[in-house]
Amino acid sequence: MSSASLKRLAVAVVAAAGAFALAMPTASATPARDNVKDKAEVIGKGKEKEKTVPVRLLSINDLHGNLEPPTGSSGRIADETGTVVDGVGGAAYLATYVKQYKNKDTVLVAAGDLIGASPLLSAAYHDEPTVEFLDMLGLSTSSAGNHEFDEGYTELKRIMKGGCHPVDGCSPAGKWKGSKFDFIAANVLDKKNKHALAPFYLEKINGEKVAFIGLVTATTPSIVTASGIAGLKFTEEVAAANRTSKFLAKRGVKAQVVLVHEGDQVTPNQSPDACPVVPGLGSRIANGLDAEVDLVISGHSHQAYICKVNDPKGNPRVFTQGSSFGRVLTQIDFQIDKNTGDIVRSSVVADNHVVRRTVTPDAQTVAFIDLWKSRTSAVANKPIGRITADMPNTASASGEVPLGNLIADAQLEGTKTGGNAQIALMNPGGIRAGLTYAGSSAGEGDGVVTYGEAFTVQPFNNLMQVVTLTGAQLKLLLEQQWVGGPNNQAFTKILQPSSNFTYTYSTSAAWGTKVSNIKIDGQPVTDAQTIRVAANNFLVGGGDAFAAFTSGTDLWSGPLDIDAFAAYLGAHSPVAPPVANHITVIP
Repeated sequence: MSSASLKRLAVAVVAAAGAFALAMPTASATPARDNVKDKAEVIGKGKEKEKTVPVRLLSINDLHGNLEPPTGSSGRIADETGTVVDGVGGAAYLATYVKQYKNKDTVLVAAGDLIGASPLLSAAYHDEPTVEFLDMLGLSTSSAGNHEFDEGYTELKRIMKGGCHPVDGCSPAGKWKGSKFDFIAANVLDKKNKHALAPFYLEKINGEKVAFIGLVTATTPSIVTASGIAGLKFTEEVAAANRTSKFLAKRGVKAQVVLVHEGDQVTPNQSPDACPVVPGLGSRIANGLDAEVDLVISGHSHQAYICKVNDPKGNPRVFTQGSSFGRVLTQIDFQIDKNTGDIVRSSVVADNHVVRRTVTPDAQTVAFIDLWKSRTSAVANKPIGRITADMPNTASASGEVPLGNLIADAQLEGTKTGGNAQIALMNPGGIRAGLTYAGSSAGEGDGVVTYGEAFTVQPFNNLMQVVTLTGAQLKLLLEQQWVGGPNNQAFTKILQPSSNFTYTYSTSAAWGTKVSNIKIDGQPVTDAQTIRVAANNFLVGGGDAFAAFTSGTDLWSGPLDIDAFAAYLGAHSPVAPPVANHITVIP
Protein backbone atom coordinates (compact mmCIF):
# COMPACT_ATOMS: atom_id res chain seq x y z
CA MET A 1 0.00 0.00 0.00
CA SER A 2 1.40 3.40 -0.94
CA SER A 3 1.91 6.33 1.40
CA ALA A 4 -1.06 8.07 -0.19
CA SER A 5 -3.20 4.98 0.38
CA LEU A 6 -2.16 4.85 4.01
CA LYS A 7 -3.15 8.45 4.47
CA ARG A 8 -6.48 7.77 2.82
CA LEU A 9 -6.99 4.93 5.29
CA ALA A 10 -6.37 7.26 8.24
CA VAL A 11 -8.74 9.84 6.80
CA ALA A 12 -11.28 7.07 6.17
CA VAL A 13 -11.49 6.63 9.93
CA VAL A 14 -13.21 9.98 10.06
CA ALA A 15 -15.94 8.94 7.65
CA ALA A 16 -16.39 5.41 8.89
CA ALA A 17 -18.92 5.92 11.66
CA GLY A 18 -20.99 3.12 10.20
CA ALA A 19 -18.18 0.66 10.77
CA PHE A 20 -18.26 1.18 14.53
CA ALA A 21 -20.90 0.98 17.21
CA LEU A 22 -19.56 4.36 18.31
CA ALA A 23 -18.86 7.20 15.91
CA MET A 24 -15.32 7.79 14.72
CA PRO A 25 -13.62 11.20 15.04
CA THR A 26 -14.72 14.22 13.12
CA ALA A 27 -12.21 15.75 10.74
CA SER A 28 -11.38 18.42 13.30
CA ALA A 29 -10.60 15.73 15.89
CA THR A 30 -8.20 13.89 13.60
CA PRO A 31 -4.60 15.13 13.90
CA ALA A 32 -3.41 17.17 10.95
CA ARG A 33 -0.61 14.68 10.34
CA ASP A 34 -3.25 12.08 9.36
CA ASN A 35 -1.85 9.82 12.09
CA VAL A 36 0.43 8.14 9.54
CA LYS A 37 4.17 8.12 9.18
CA ASP A 38 6.10 6.30 6.48
CA LYS A 39 9.55 4.81 6.83
CA ALA A 40 11.30 4.29 3.51
CA GLU A 41 11.66 0.64 2.59
CA VAL A 42 15.28 -0.34 2.23
CA ILE A 43 15.64 -2.97 -0.48
CA GLY A 44 19.06 -4.39 -1.06
CA LYS A 45 20.32 -7.25 -3.16
CA GLY A 46 18.03 -10.25 -2.76
CA LYS A 47 15.70 -8.36 -0.43
CA GLU A 48 12.70 -9.04 -2.63
CA LYS A 49 13.14 -12.78 -2.03
CA GLU A 50 12.80 -12.54 1.74
CA LYS A 51 9.49 -13.73 3.18
CA THR A 52 9.66 -11.61 6.33
CA VAL A 53 10.94 -8.18 7.32
CA PRO A 54 12.27 -7.14 10.76
CA VAL A 55 10.71 -4.57 13.07
CA ARG A 56 12.01 -3.29 16.39
CA LEU A 57 9.84 -1.45 18.88
CA LEU A 58 11.30 0.57 21.73
CA SER A 59 8.81 1.71 24.35
CA ILE A 60 8.59 3.73 27.54
CA ASN A 61 5.75 4.62 29.89
CA ASP A 62 4.99 6.85 32.89
CA LEU A 63 7.89 9.24 32.40
CA HIS A 64 5.99 11.96 34.31
CA GLY A 65 8.31 14.70 33.12
CA ASN A 66 11.34 13.27 34.93
CA LEU A 67 14.00 14.97 32.86
CA GLU A 68 16.52 14.99 35.67
CA PRO A 69 17.50 11.67 37.27
CA PRO A 70 14.85 10.64 39.80
CA THR A 71 15.99 10.48 43.42
CA GLY A 72 15.32 8.18 46.38
CA SER A 73 13.17 5.13 45.73
CA SER A 74 12.14 6.62 42.38
CA GLY A 75 15.73 6.16 41.21
CA ARG A 76 15.98 2.47 42.15
CA ILE A 77 14.79 -0.72 40.51
CA ALA A 78 15.54 -4.44 40.60
CA ASP A 79 17.89 -5.54 37.83
CA GLU A 80 17.78 -8.76 35.83
CA THR A 81 19.11 -10.72 38.82
CA GLY A 82 16.47 -9.32 41.16
CA THR A 83 19.03 -7.11 42.93
CA VAL A 84 17.80 -3.60 43.69
CA VAL A 85 20.20 -1.09 42.12
CA ASP A 86 20.50 2.66 42.67
CA GLY A 87 21.21 5.27 40.06
CA VAL A 88 18.73 4.47 37.30
CA GLY A 89 16.64 6.73 35.07
CA GLY A 90 17.03 10.28 33.82
CA ALA A 91 16.39 11.69 30.36
CA ALA A 92 20.03 12.01 29.33
CA TYR A 93 20.69 8.35 30.15
CA LEU A 94 17.43 7.21 28.57
CA ALA A 95 18.45 9.02 25.38
CA THR A 96 21.76 7.15 25.37
CA TYR A 97 19.91 3.84 25.65
CA VAL A 98 17.45 4.76 22.90
CA LYS A 99 20.29 5.67 20.55
CA GLN A 100 22.15 2.48 21.48
CA TYR A 101 19.24 0.17 20.69
CA LYS A 102 17.71 2.09 17.79
CA ASN A 103 18.32 0.79 14.28
CA LYS A 104 16.80 1.44 10.85
CA ASP A 105 13.86 -0.86 11.65
CA THR A 106 12.91 0.91 14.90
CA VAL A 107 9.77 2.71 16.06
CA LEU A 108 9.72 4.42 19.46
CA VAL A 109 6.30 4.37 21.16
CA ALA A 110 4.90 4.95 24.65
CA ALA A 111 2.02 3.90 26.91
CA GLY A 112 0.98 7.16 28.54
CA ASP A 113 1.63 9.45 31.51
CA LEU A 114 4.60 10.99 29.81
CA ILE A 115 3.51 14.35 31.20
CA GLY A 116 1.58 15.35 34.32
CA ALA A 117 2.64 14.90 37.96
CA SER A 118 5.99 16.25 36.78
CA PRO A 119 8.89 17.86 38.66
CA LEU A 120 9.10 21.64 38.51
CA LEU A 121 11.70 21.59 35.72
CA SER A 122 9.00 20.40 33.34
CA ALA A 123 5.81 21.50 35.10
CA ALA A 124 6.84 25.16 35.37
CA TYR A 125 6.24 25.43 31.64
CA HIS A 126 3.29 23.02 31.38
CA ASP A 127 5.49 20.07 30.36
CA GLU A 128 6.60 21.65 27.10
CA PRO A 129 10.25 20.75 27.93
CA THR A 130 9.36 17.06 28.30
CA VAL A 131 7.40 16.96 25.06
CA GLU A 132 10.27 18.66 23.25
CA PHE A 133 12.65 16.06 24.67
CA LEU A 134 10.38 13.26 23.41
CA ASP A 135 10.39 14.86 19.98
CA MET A 136 14.20 14.87 20.13
CA LEU A 137 14.09 11.15 20.95
CA GLY A 138 11.93 10.53 17.89
CA LEU A 139 8.77 9.33 19.64
CA SER A 140 6.19 8.27 17.05
CA THR A 141 3.07 8.00 19.21
CA SER A 142 1.80 7.34 22.72
CA SER A 143 -1.44 6.24 24.23
CA ALA A 144 -2.93 8.91 26.42
CA GLY A 145 -2.56 8.33 30.15
CA ASN A 146 -4.79 9.64 32.89
CA HIS A 147 -2.21 12.31 33.76
CA GLU A 148 -2.28 13.70 30.23
CA PHE A 149 -5.67 15.09 31.27
CA ASP A 150 -4.46 16.75 34.49
CA GLU A 151 -4.72 20.24 32.97
CA GLY A 152 -7.74 19.40 30.85
CA TYR A 153 -8.56 18.25 27.33
CA THR A 154 -8.09 21.73 25.85
CA GLU A 155 -4.58 21.91 27.27
CA LEU A 156 -3.76 18.44 25.92
CA LYS A 157 -4.83 19.58 22.46
CA ARG A 158 -2.61 22.67 22.83
CA ILE A 159 0.34 20.46 23.69
CA MET A 160 -0.22 18.52 20.47
CA LYS A 161 -1.20 21.37 18.16
CA GLY A 162 0.81 24.30 19.52
CA GLY A 163 0.25 27.82 20.80
CA CYS A 164 1.12 29.62 24.02
CA HIS A 165 -0.57 28.81 27.30
CA PRO A 166 -3.81 30.83 27.59
CA VAL A 167 -3.01 32.03 31.12
CA ASP A 168 0.77 31.90 31.56
CA GLY A 169 1.64 32.83 27.99
CA CYS A 170 4.73 31.67 26.13
CA SER A 171 7.68 29.99 27.78
CA PRO A 172 11.21 31.44 27.50
CA ALA A 173 11.59 29.31 24.37
CA GLY A 174 8.90 31.31 22.60
CA LYS A 175 5.66 30.21 21.00
CA TRP A 176 5.06 26.49 21.47
CA LYS A 177 5.04 24.71 18.10
CA GLY A 178 3.20 21.60 19.24
CA SER A 179 4.41 18.00 19.46
CA LYS A 180 5.63 15.99 16.49
CA PHE A 181 3.68 13.00 17.81
CA ASP A 182 0.09 12.57 18.92
CA PHE A 183 -1.54 10.98 21.94
CA ILE A 184 -4.08 8.34 20.90
CA ALA A 185 -7.02 6.72 22.67
CA ALA A 186 -9.77 4.60 21.17
CA ASN A 187 -11.90 4.74 24.32
CA VAL A 188 -12.17 8.50 24.95
CA LEU A 189 -15.28 10.15 23.51
CA ASP A 190 -16.52 13.71 23.49
CA LYS A 191 -20.05 14.99 24.09
CA LYS A 192 -21.07 13.98 20.57
CA ASN A 193 -19.77 10.42 21.01
CA LYS A 194 -16.92 11.19 18.64
CA HIS A 195 -13.36 10.19 19.42
CA ALA A 196 -11.73 13.01 21.36
CA LEU A 197 -8.31 11.70 20.30
CA ALA A 198 -7.34 9.63 17.27
CA PRO A 199 -7.99 5.95 18.08
CA PHE A 200 -4.91 4.59 16.32
CA TYR A 201 -1.66 5.48 14.60
CA LEU A 202 -0.19 3.80 11.50
CA GLU A 203 3.45 3.50 10.61
CA LYS A 204 4.99 1.83 7.57
CA ILE A 205 8.20 -0.03 8.34
CA ASN A 206 10.23 -1.78 5.65
CA GLY A 207 7.18 -1.65 3.41
CA GLU A 208 4.81 -3.21 5.96
CA LYS A 209 2.04 -1.47 7.92
CA VAL A 210 1.94 -1.59 11.72
CA ALA A 211 -1.03 -0.14 13.60
CA PHE A 212 -0.83 1.13 17.18
CA ILE A 213 -4.18 1.27 19.00
CA GLY A 214 -4.29 3.60 21.99
CA LEU A 215 -6.19 3.02 25.24
CA VAL A 216 -6.33 4.86 28.56
CA THR A 217 -7.59 3.30 31.77
CA ALA A 218 -11.37 3.49 32.07
CA THR A 219 -10.85 4.45 35.73
CA THR A 220 -9.60 7.89 34.65
CA PRO A 221 -12.73 9.72 35.90
CA SER A 222 -12.02 8.48 39.43
CA ILE A 223 -8.35 9.47 39.47
CA VAL A 224 -8.32 12.81 37.63
CA THR A 225 -9.83 16.06 38.81
CA ALA A 226 -13.33 16.42 37.39
CA SER A 227 -12.49 19.68 35.61
CA GLY A 228 -9.70 17.92 33.71
CA ILE A 229 -12.09 15.54 31.96
CA ALA A 230 -15.19 17.71 31.68
CA GLY A 231 -17.22 16.71 28.63
CA LEU A 232 -15.36 13.45 28.05
CA LYS A 233 -16.42 9.82 28.43
CA PHE A 234 -13.98 6.99 29.12
CA THR A 235 -15.42 3.73 27.82
CA GLU A 236 -14.48 0.11 28.56
CA GLU A 237 -11.07 -0.58 27.06
CA VAL A 238 -11.41 -4.01 25.43
CA ALA A 239 -14.60 -3.23 23.50
CA ALA A 240 -13.16 0.04 22.18
CA ALA A 241 -9.90 -1.60 21.11
CA ASN A 242 -11.66 -4.52 19.44
CA ARG A 243 -13.84 -2.22 17.35
CA THR A 244 -10.73 -0.41 16.17
CA SER A 245 -8.92 -3.70 15.55
CA LYS A 246 -11.74 -4.99 13.34
CA PHE A 247 -11.86 -1.71 11.45
CA LEU A 248 -8.14 -1.98 10.69
CA ALA A 249 -8.25 -5.67 9.82
CA LYS A 250 -11.01 -5.11 7.26
CA ARG A 251 -8.72 -2.62 5.56
CA GLY A 252 -5.78 -4.97 5.41
CA VAL A 253 -3.86 -3.83 8.49
CA LYS A 254 -2.96 -7.11 10.18
CA ALA A 255 0.05 -6.15 12.33
CA GLN A 256 -1.55 -4.60 15.39
CA VAL A 257 -0.06 -3.40 18.70
CA VAL A 258 -2.09 -2.05 21.62
CA LEU A 259 -0.60 0.72 23.77
CA VAL A 260 -2.69 0.68 26.93
CA HIS A 261 -2.33 2.90 29.96
CA GLU A 262 -3.39 0.23 32.43
CA GLY A 263 -1.29 -2.50 34.01
CA ASP A 264 -0.72 -5.02 36.77
CA GLN A 265 1.34 -5.33 39.93
CA VAL A 266 4.29 -7.69 40.38
CA THR A 267 6.14 -9.44 43.18
CA PRO A 268 8.48 -6.84 44.72
CA ASN A 269 12.07 -6.83 43.49
CA GLN A 270 11.57 -9.31 40.67
CA SER A 271 13.62 -9.01 37.47
CA PRO A 272 12.15 -6.53 34.95
CA ASP A 273 12.09 -9.41 32.46
CA ALA A 274 10.18 -11.69 34.82
CA CYS A 275 6.60 -12.87 34.95
CA PRO A 276 4.04 -13.59 36.36
CA VAL A 277 2.18 -10.47 37.28
CA VAL A 278 -0.50 -10.27 39.92
CA PRO A 279 -3.54 -10.54 37.63
CA GLY A 280 -5.45 -7.28 37.55
CA LEU A 281 -6.96 -4.77 35.15
CA GLY A 282 -3.96 -4.99 32.83
CA SER A 283 -4.24 -8.75 32.44
CA ARG A 284 -7.99 -8.51 31.92
CA ILE A 285 -7.41 -6.19 28.97
CA ALA A 286 -4.44 -8.12 27.58
CA ASN A 287 -6.40 -11.38 27.59
CA GLY A 288 -9.62 -9.91 26.22
CA LEU A 289 -8.27 -8.04 23.20
CA ASP A 290 -9.18 -9.37 19.76
CA ALA A 291 -6.97 -12.16 18.41
CA GLU A 292 -5.83 -9.77 15.64
CA VAL A 293 -3.85 -7.86 18.28
CA ASP A 294 -0.32 -9.25 18.36
CA LEU A 295 1.35 -7.32 21.19
CA VAL A 296 0.23 -5.43 24.30
CA ILE A 297 2.45 -2.67 25.73
CA SER A 298 1.10 -1.38 29.05
CA GLY A 299 1.68 1.33 31.64
CA HIS A 300 0.05 3.01 34.65
CA SER A 301 1.08 0.60 37.43
CA HIS A 302 4.77 1.65 37.29
CA GLN A 303 5.93 -1.99 37.15
CA ALA A 304 8.34 -3.82 34.87
CA TYR A 305 7.47 -7.19 33.35
CA ILE A 306 7.69 -9.30 30.22
CA CYS A 307 4.77 -11.74 30.07
CA LYS A 308 2.81 -13.84 27.64
CA VAL A 309 -0.97 -14.08 27.70
CA ASN A 310 -3.34 -16.08 25.53
CA ASP A 311 -5.61 -14.26 23.13
CA PRO A 312 -9.27 -15.36 22.73
CA LYS A 313 -8.19 -18.02 20.23
CA GLY A 314 -5.65 -19.48 22.64
CA ASN A 315 -2.58 -18.11 20.88
CA PRO A 316 0.12 -16.53 23.04
CA ARG A 317 1.05 -12.87 22.70
CA VAL A 318 3.57 -10.73 24.56
CA PHE A 319 2.38 -8.34 27.32
CA THR A 320 4.96 -5.85 28.66
CA GLN A 321 5.51 -2.81 30.84
CA GLY A 322 8.60 -0.69 31.42
CA SER A 323 8.41 0.65 35.00
CA SER A 324 8.35 4.49 35.23
CA PHE A 325 10.43 7.69 35.35
CA GLY A 326 12.66 6.53 32.47
CA ARG A 327 14.13 3.68 34.50
CA VAL A 328 13.47 1.00 31.88
CA LEU A 329 13.52 0.91 28.08
CA THR A 330 11.53 -1.96 26.58
CA GLN A 331 12.84 -3.55 23.38
CA ILE A 332 10.58 -5.80 21.28
CA ASP A 333 11.85 -7.44 18.08
CA PHE A 334 9.70 -9.37 15.62
CA GLN A 335 9.23 -10.30 11.98
CA ILE A 336 6.32 -9.40 9.70
CA ASP A 337 5.23 -11.93 7.09
CA LYS A 338 5.34 -10.13 3.73
CA ASN A 339 2.58 -12.33 2.29
CA THR A 340 0.06 -11.79 5.08
CA GLY A 341 1.25 -8.48 6.50
CA ASP A 342 0.89 -9.96 9.97
CA ILE A 343 3.34 -10.26 12.85
CA VAL A 344 4.87 -13.71 13.18
CA ARG A 345 4.05 -14.37 16.83
CA SER A 346 6.76 -17.00 17.24
CA SER A 347 9.37 -14.40 16.27
CA VAL A 348 8.52 -11.93 19.03
CA VAL A 349 11.34 -11.40 21.54
CA ALA A 350 11.10 -8.78 24.30
CA ASP A 351 13.65 -7.42 26.75
CA ASN A 352 13.48 -4.75 29.46
CA HIS A 353 16.72 -2.80 29.71
CA VAL A 354 17.41 -1.11 33.06
CA VAL A 355 18.55 2.46 32.28
CA ARG A 356 21.69 2.67 34.39
CA ARG A 357 23.59 5.88 34.91
CA THR A 358 26.88 4.10 34.31
CA VAL A 359 26.64 4.94 30.60
CA THR A 360 27.72 8.27 29.15
CA PRO A 361 24.75 10.66 29.23
CA ASP A 362 23.62 11.94 25.86
CA ALA A 363 25.35 15.27 25.31
CA GLN A 364 22.49 16.88 23.38
CA THR A 365 20.04 16.00 26.15
CA VAL A 366 22.38 17.22 28.88
CA ALA A 367 22.66 20.60 27.17
CA PHE A 368 18.90 20.73 26.70
CA ILE A 369 18.21 20.00 30.38
CA ASP A 370 20.85 22.50 31.52
CA LEU A 371 19.11 25.17 29.43
CA TRP A 372 15.76 24.52 31.09
CA LYS A 373 17.36 24.32 34.54
CA SER A 374 18.76 27.80 34.00
CA ARG A 375 15.27 28.99 33.08
CA THR A 376 13.71 27.64 36.29
CA SER A 377 16.62 27.84 38.74
CA ALA A 378 15.58 31.03 40.51
CA VAL A 379 12.27 29.48 41.55
CA ALA A 380 13.40 25.89 41.94
CA ASN A 381 16.41 26.61 44.19
CA LYS A 382 14.65 29.00 46.56
CA PRO A 383 14.90 27.63 50.15
CA ILE A 384 11.51 27.37 51.88
CA GLY A 385 12.32 25.42 55.05
CA ARG A 386 14.40 22.77 56.78
CA ILE A 387 14.01 19.14 57.84
CA THR A 388 16.00 17.18 60.41
CA ALA A 389 16.14 13.83 58.58
CA ASP A 390 15.12 12.03 55.41
CA MET A 391 11.37 11.79 54.81
CA PRO A 392 10.98 8.99 52.26
CA ASN A 393 7.73 8.26 50.49
CA THR A 394 7.50 4.89 52.24
CA ALA A 395 4.51 3.54 54.14
CA SER A 396 4.61 2.07 57.63
CA ALA A 397 2.79 -1.17 58.48
CA SER A 398 -0.44 0.76 59.05
CA GLY A 399 -0.24 2.45 55.66
CA GLU A 400 0.82 5.78 57.10
CA VAL A 401 3.61 7.68 55.36
CA PRO A 402 5.29 10.14 57.75
CA LEU A 403 5.69 12.61 54.89
CA GLY A 404 1.97 12.18 54.24
CA ASN A 405 1.21 13.07 57.87
CA LEU A 406 3.38 16.18 57.47
CA ILE A 407 1.51 17.22 54.32
CA ALA A 408 -1.83 16.68 56.06
CA ASP A 409 -0.69 18.84 58.98
CA ALA A 410 0.31 21.55 56.50
CA GLN A 411 -3.08 21.32 54.81
CA LEU A 412 -4.91 21.54 58.11
CA GLU A 413 -2.98 24.65 59.13
CA GLY A 414 -3.55 26.22 55.72
CA THR A 415 -7.34 25.73 55.87
CA LYS A 416 -8.19 26.54 59.49
CA THR A 417 -8.52 30.25 58.80
CA GLY A 418 -11.44 30.76 56.46
CA GLY A 419 -12.31 27.09 56.04
CA ASN A 420 -12.56 26.27 59.77
CA ALA A 421 -10.97 22.87 59.10
CA GLN A 422 -10.79 20.43 62.02
CA ILE A 423 -8.86 17.59 60.35
CA ALA A 424 -7.09 17.04 57.03
CA LEU A 425 -6.67 13.96 54.86
CA MET A 426 -4.13 13.49 52.05
CA ASN A 427 -4.31 10.90 49.26
CA PRO A 428 -1.17 8.70 49.17
CA GLY A 429 -0.98 8.75 45.37
CA GLY A 430 -0.50 12.50 45.48
CA ILE A 431 2.84 12.13 47.29
CA ARG A 432 5.13 11.72 44.30
CA ALA A 433 8.57 11.67 45.98
CA GLY A 434 10.33 11.88 49.31
CA LEU A 435 12.39 14.65 50.88
CA THR A 436 16.12 14.00 51.29
CA TYR A 437 18.18 15.52 54.10
CA ALA A 438 21.40 15.64 52.09
CA GLY A 439 21.88 18.77 50.05
CA SER A 440 21.65 18.64 46.27
CA SER A 441 24.09 19.75 43.59
CA ALA A 442 22.38 23.16 43.65
CA GLY A 443 24.31 23.79 46.88
CA GLU A 444 21.43 24.67 49.21
CA GLY A 445 22.99 22.61 52.04
CA ASP A 446 21.97 19.63 54.16
CA GLY A 447 18.46 19.73 55.56
CA VAL A 448 17.34 22.62 53.36
CA VAL A 449 14.13 22.07 51.39
CA THR A 450 13.87 24.06 48.18
CA TYR A 451 10.68 24.98 46.38
CA GLY A 452 11.65 22.63 43.55
CA GLU A 453 12.03 19.73 45.99
CA ALA A 454 8.67 20.48 47.61
CA PHE A 455 7.04 20.76 44.20
CA THR A 456 8.42 17.34 43.24
CA VAL A 457 6.63 15.93 46.30
CA GLN A 458 3.32 17.63 45.36
CA PRO A 459 3.33 18.55 41.66
CA PHE A 460 -0.40 18.75 40.93
CA ASN A 461 -1.23 22.31 41.99
CA ASN A 462 -4.46 21.04 43.54
CA LEU A 463 -6.71 23.48 45.33
CA MET A 464 -7.25 22.97 49.05
CA GLN A 465 -10.92 22.66 49.97
CA VAL A 466 -12.96 22.04 53.12
CA VAL A 467 -16.36 20.33 53.38
CA THR A 468 -18.62 19.40 56.25
CA LEU A 469 -19.18 15.68 56.88
CA THR A 470 -21.12 13.96 59.64
CA GLY A 471 -19.31 11.47 61.83
CA ALA A 472 -21.15 8.67 60.02
CA GLN A 473 -20.05 10.03 56.63
CA LEU A 474 -16.47 10.31 57.87
CA LYS A 475 -16.55 6.66 58.99
CA LEU A 476 -17.90 5.65 55.56
CA LEU A 477 -15.10 7.65 53.94
CA LEU A 478 -12.52 5.73 55.97
CA GLU A 479 -14.16 2.41 55.06
CA GLN A 480 -13.73 3.36 51.41
CA GLN A 481 -9.97 2.97 51.83
CA TRP A 482 -10.41 -0.79 51.32
CA VAL A 483 -11.49 -3.04 48.49
CA GLY A 484 -14.98 -4.52 48.80
CA GLY A 485 -17.27 -1.53 48.92
CA PRO A 486 -19.73 -0.32 46.30
CA ASN A 487 -17.27 2.19 44.84
CA ASN A 488 -14.98 -0.55 43.47
CA GLN A 489 -11.77 0.58 45.13
CA ALA A 490 -9.06 -1.12 43.04
CA PHE A 491 -6.68 -1.65 45.96
CA THR A 492 -6.21 -0.40 49.51
CA LYS A 493 -5.46 3.33 49.68
CA ILE A 494 -4.77 4.61 53.18
CA LEU A 495 -5.50 8.33 53.47
CA GLN A 496 -2.81 10.23 55.33
CA PRO A 497 -4.27 11.85 58.49
CA SER A 498 -3.32 15.08 60.18
CA SER A 499 -1.66 14.55 63.56
CA ASN A 500 -4.80 15.39 65.57
CA PHE A 501 -6.84 12.63 63.94
CA THR A 502 -6.67 8.98 65.05
CA TYR A 503 -8.61 5.77 64.51
CA THR A 504 -8.31 1.98 64.56
CA TYR A 505 -8.90 -0.52 61.78
CA SER A 506 -9.19 -4.31 61.74
CA THR A 507 -7.42 -6.32 59.06
CA SER A 508 -9.89 -9.20 59.31
CA ALA A 509 -13.22 -7.37 59.70
CA ALA A 510 -15.65 -7.23 56.82
CA TRP A 511 -15.94 -4.11 54.69
CA GLY A 512 -18.16 -1.58 56.45
CA THR A 513 -17.05 -2.67 59.92
CA LYS A 514 -13.29 -2.23 59.66
CA VAL A 515 -12.99 1.22 61.27
CA SER A 516 -13.54 2.09 64.94
CA ASN A 517 -12.39 4.40 67.74
CA ILE A 518 -12.34 7.56 65.61
CA LYS A 519 -11.05 10.57 67.55
CA ILE A 520 -10.29 14.22 66.86
CA ASP A 521 -7.96 15.94 69.33
CA GLY A 522 -8.43 12.89 71.56
CA GLN A 523 -12.23 13.20 71.66
CA PRO A 524 -14.45 10.38 70.28
CA VAL A 525 -16.39 11.19 67.11
CA THR A 526 -20.14 10.48 67.13
CA ASP A 527 -22.22 9.65 64.07
CA ALA A 528 -24.33 12.77 64.39
CA GLN A 529 -21.69 15.43 64.92
CA THR A 530 -20.46 17.58 62.04
CA ILE A 531 -16.79 17.84 61.12
CA ARG A 532 -14.97 20.22 58.80
CA VAL A 533 -12.64 18.05 56.72
CA ALA A 534 -9.85 19.50 54.57
CA ALA A 535 -8.52 17.75 51.47
CA ASN A 536 -7.39 18.65 47.97
CA ASN A 537 -10.00 19.21 45.27
CA PHE A 538 -9.18 15.84 43.70
CA LEU A 539 -10.35 14.00 46.81
CA VAL A 540 -13.25 16.33 47.50
CA GLY A 541 -14.49 15.61 43.99
CA GLY A 542 -14.63 11.89 44.81
CA GLY A 543 -11.23 10.97 43.38
CA ASP A 544 -9.60 7.60 44.13
CA ALA A 545 -13.10 6.14 44.68
CA PHE A 546 -13.68 8.15 47.88
CA ALA A 547 -17.29 8.91 46.98
CA ALA A 548 -18.23 9.88 50.55
CA PHE A 549 -16.46 13.19 50.01
CA THR A 550 -19.10 14.16 47.46
CA SER A 551 -21.72 14.14 50.23
CA GLY A 552 -19.94 17.03 51.91
CA THR A 553 -21.66 20.38 52.33
CA ASP A 554 -20.58 24.02 52.78
CA LEU A 555 -17.67 23.77 50.34
CA TRP A 556 -14.85 26.26 50.91
CA SER A 557 -11.81 26.67 48.67
CA GLY A 558 -8.45 27.94 49.88
CA PRO A 559 -4.78 27.94 48.84
CA LEU A 560 -2.98 25.59 46.48
CA ASP A 561 -1.65 22.47 48.20
CA ILE A 562 1.97 23.31 47.33
CA ASP A 563 1.57 26.80 48.83
CA ALA A 564 0.16 25.36 52.05
CA PHE A 565 3.08 22.90 52.23
CA ALA A 566 5.69 25.59 51.58
CA ALA A 567 4.14 27.93 54.16
CA TYR A 568 4.10 25.20 56.81
CA LEU A 569 7.74 24.29 56.25
CA GLY A 570 8.70 27.94 56.49
CA ALA A 571 6.76 28.47 59.71
CA HIS A 572 7.86 25.34 61.58
CA SER A 573 11.45 24.68 60.51
CA PRO A 574 13.31 22.60 61.29
CA VAL A 575 10.67 19.93 60.87
CA ALA A 576 11.23 16.38 62.16
CA PRO A 577 9.58 13.37 60.48
CA PRO A 578 6.20 12.78 62.18
CA VAL A 579 5.74 9.50 64.04
CA ALA A 580 3.39 7.21 62.14
CA ASN A 581 1.16 6.41 65.11
CA HIS A 582 -2.16 7.96 64.12
CA ILE A 583 -3.64 4.71 62.84
CA THR A 584 -3.83 1.62 65.06
CA VAL A 585 -4.06 -1.78 63.39
CA ILE A 586 -5.70 -4.78 65.06
CA PRO A 587 -6.32 -8.31 63.72
